[in-house]
Amino acid sequence: MTAIPEWNGDVKAARELQRELAGRVVTRDDYPRPLRTVAGLDVGFEDGGAITRAAAVLLDAETLAVLDQQIVKVPTRMPYIPGLLSFRELPALVPALEALSQVPDMVFVDGHGIAHPRRLGIAAHAGVITGLPTVGVAKSVLVGTSKPLHEMRGAHAPLRDGGEQIGWMLRSKERCLPLIVSPGHRVSMAAAPELVMRFVTRYRLPEPTRLADRLASRRDEKRN
Repeated sequence: MTAIPEWNGDVKAARELQRELAGRVVTRDDYPRPLRTVAGLDVGFEDGGAITRAAAVLLDAETLAVLDQQIVKVPTRMPYIPGLLSFRELPALVPALEALSQVPDMVFVDGHGIAHPRRLGIAAHAGVITGLPTVGVAKSVLVGTSKPLHEMRGAHAPLRDGGEQIGWMLRSKERCLPLIVSPGHRVSMAAAPELVMRFVTRYRLPEPTRLADRLASRRDEKRN
């Protein structure tokens, strides 16, 4: 079975594949240093959900200048099923990433890494498929609990599922809801929040996923 099989409605088989792929996730630091380029990935939908619209943005890791951006649209292959988001979105997301003018040193994905019931959110799934270092940056908790988080910018607290740490709650901006940050692939638990904060400017989201989100949601088009 391929890592993104054609959707046939078999939820059980998809969950079993997630568990298999989760076993291939590497949660130790194995990425280029210094980082030269980073990418952000996000997905939106058009035509009432019939079209999946994936956005990929490539940035200079030092200056945050946009080097390239790509949008790929494909027919949506399956309905939304909780916990199986990656099977719905990766058929557009991977081609968008591959369309960038160069391979990024690291990829930030709008979604979860291992902070997922079967430890394979979209960032982890994308990392296993592409082999690239990935970090998941999500806006809401899918699974797990954490202790109260300090209001200070950069504060972070472990997100745990049972006794296992699966990510972090990260206060990227004061007076804003925290982000849920987790390793996707080839990134350690300890490094994940520091990597995200490195690319946070004056917004809640780090620049790679913030810019990808704007493209995926078509907000730039609506302003023109």
